[in-house]
Parts: sequence; C-alpha cells; structure tokens
Amino acid sequence: MKAQASFSPVRRRWLRAGLAAGALAAAGGGAAVLAQPRVFNPCLSDLPPELAGHPLVAAAWAGVDPALVWDCHAHLAGTGDGGHGIEMSPDMLSPLNPIQYVQRLFYLNAGCVHEAPGRVDDSYVERLHNLSDGMAPGYKTMLFAFDRAHAEDGTPLPAQTALHVPDAYARDVARARPERFEWVCSVHPYRADALDALAQAAAEGARAVKWLPPAMGIDPASPACDRFYRALAELDLPLITHVGEEQAVHGAGRPEWSNPLRLRRALDQGVRVVLAHCATVGEDVDLDRGEAGPRVPSFTLSVRLMGEDRYRKHLFGDISAIVLRNRRLEVLRTVIEREDWHPRLLYGTDYPLPGILPLISPAALARARMLDESAVPVLEGIRAHNPLLFTFVLKRHLSSRGHRLPATVFETRRFFDRSIA
Repeated sequence: MKAQASFSPVRRRWLRAGLAAGALAAAGGGAAVLAQPRVFNPCLSDLPPELAGHPLVAAAWAGVDPALVWDCHAHLAGTGDGGHGIEMSPDMLSPLNPIQYVQRLFYLNAGCVHEAPGRVDDSYVERLHNLSDGMAPGYKTMLFAFDRAHAEDGTPLPAQTALHVPDAYARDVARARPERFEWVCSVHPYRADALDALAQAAAEGARAVKWLPPAMGIDPASPACDRFYRALAELDLPLITHVGEEQAVHGAGRPEWSNPLRLRRALDQGVRVVLAHCATVGEDVDLDRGEAGPRVPSFTLSVRLMGEDRYRKHLFGDISAIVLRNRRLEVLRTVIEREDWHPRLLYGTDYPLPGILPLISPAALARARMLDESAVPVLEGIRAHNPLLFTFVLKRHLSSRGHRLPATVFETRRFFDRSIA
C-alpha cells in the first residue's frame, strides 16, 4: 500500500520528534505518549481484504444503517496554499512558536497531506475522499468550517485567529461529494452580518453551527449572543460548541468561556446545543455557586446540565474525543454506562485526531477490560489505513461493566436531518 505523504528523510526525523512532542501536548500526558512505539502516521491507503472483511468490522456495522451514520465532528484543515481562503496563524507556521508549530505538523500528518507547494489543502481533502470510500455506502462526514476570532464590537481579529476555514470552502467540499459529505458552518455571533451569514449558510445546506469559544472569542453567556440564539432556534439549526479545556487551538478568548454552564443562555432560548466531547476533559468554575465558586471537572458540570429536565429536548453531547488518552477512564465509563443519556449522544470522530497514533490506545482500553484483547491488533491495522473506520469500529465495540453504546448513538442523521426524524 502506498503512503499518501511525501517527506524527505531529514524532515521525517524532525517531524517524528515534533509529532511526539505535539502529541504529548495534545494528550496532556507524558510517559503514556512517549512509550508508544510509533508516532508517525504511515498514511496507508486502501484497506487490505483481510481487514476490510474481518469479523470485527462486520460486527461493527451489524444492526446499524450506514445511511443514518453521519460523523458529526470532523475538521477541515490546511495552510491556505490551495487558494480556497483557508488562513493559518503565522505562529503555527514558525518554529519560533514551537508548540503551535508542532501542533500544525501532527494535525497535517494525521490528515496525510503532501508537502509539495500548493498541495497541502487539496491533499487533505483527497485523503478524506480516500477514507470515505472505505466506509459503508451511505456513511457521511460532516465537515466543519471555522470562523475568525472577533472582538466584542464585531471587529475581526486575524492576528489572533489560529485557523480560518471559510463557510464557502466547507460548503464546496461537501457539494463536490454529496454522497459522502455534509457541512457545518461557523459564524461568529458578534459579527455585524452574523444573522445574514447564518441565514445564507442554512439556505445553502449547513446542518449545524460550530463554535470554539476560547479560540474564537465568544462568551456564550453574553447578551451579545441573544439575537444569534433566537435565529438558531427559529432555523432549528443545532449549535455544536466546544466545552471543557481546549488544548489544540489558540485564540482571542478566555478559557472560562468553554464552561458548560455558560450555555444555559442558549438553551433557555430554545437552541439545540451539542456539547462537543461531552466536556470530558478540564476544569471550570461552578457558576451555580457564584463567579468565585469552586473549580470542578467540566464533565461534572455537563452531567448536571444533562440531568436538568428543562433541557432534555435541547441538550445533547457528541462522543468525538471521549477515547483520547487524556480522558479519565471513569469519565468514559460514565458516558457508556449512562443509558438514559444514549438517546442524546451523537457519534463523531474529531478527525483528523484519530490519525495521531499516540492519542488513542486500544491496548490501554483492553487492559481496562473495555475492549477485547483480540481486537487490538485488528484495530491498529485498520487505523494505519483508515482512521475513520478505526474510530467507528472501536466505539462500536467499547463496553463498560456490561453496557455498550447502542446503534442509535451512531445513527445521527435523524438529529441533523429533521425531514427523516
């Protein structure tokens, strides 16, 4: 099988070292990451027949309608070299800012880009095409746009924007392969044209809105968001927003803006809110006990919100990053075991992160008895070729104390496509 990336030996050595450090930063742990025998994604293409037809894969698809499986959390990325309007912060392009520079290296390696000038953006999408073709017919990936950071007065802040992926780009990538992709717009609520941009995106087929408040400079509890929330509710367009600690993207906002409790303002106005990653990492102030309340796990706050009856029809969570190694196993167990949550959980991959090999360890999950040991080498083999399939098969086979995630968690289309709900 051919690798999709093309790196010189010297660059490959630097990239290996950089990826190790970058994966360490993203995973929030040291020894566990550095103990991994492989950091570099081999970027193999078509799955060999012995893996494509493996009983583990067949069992993962059993009982699931692929036409209803929409991965609701996947990122478009690039450096802007393709002329599609993508912008990347100079900090991510310069070794003088080593953390962000290395993060860029491992994101793009995870997406198996070509390093040739003018090929980064397009090869990232080509890899997505290749991976999607390896999924069952009907399976789709929802591709995220990512708006610029903005100031409180709505002024764009390009210097404080780590990554900008325009709505038009996400739309066009999805339209080019409608059998495989849907798209999610990203509109900053402080923009003067926010409502017009939102209406246009909805008319052009956007299935949801994506926010990352600390990076984009959005306080979800601000009255400045009210007009946007009203428009979201009227359009019945879900808001997928990051909650908990943000370790991957730097920007103009404050860390506390990803506190799950700050989303009550949106929920109280009838917005369908999706808590990205179910807030499974980080700590936040317990605002229910005041602005100076104690710091508690962000997940504790999301559990509280999920338990409030008034939000049962509007609050949901995606499971896109819950298997990363920087999540506590007990948190993962809770997500799997809370069967009362299952109708409100939505499948996602957080692509390209599953392509960063040290971040997810099937062997560690097997040691925790959440995965059969015999599945480990099969999953590792699948991941080398197709991280999308790897994530799907892994999450379909996870178990905790007799509980598993049902097929309905993976059949997310009903949530985003109300015509079939």
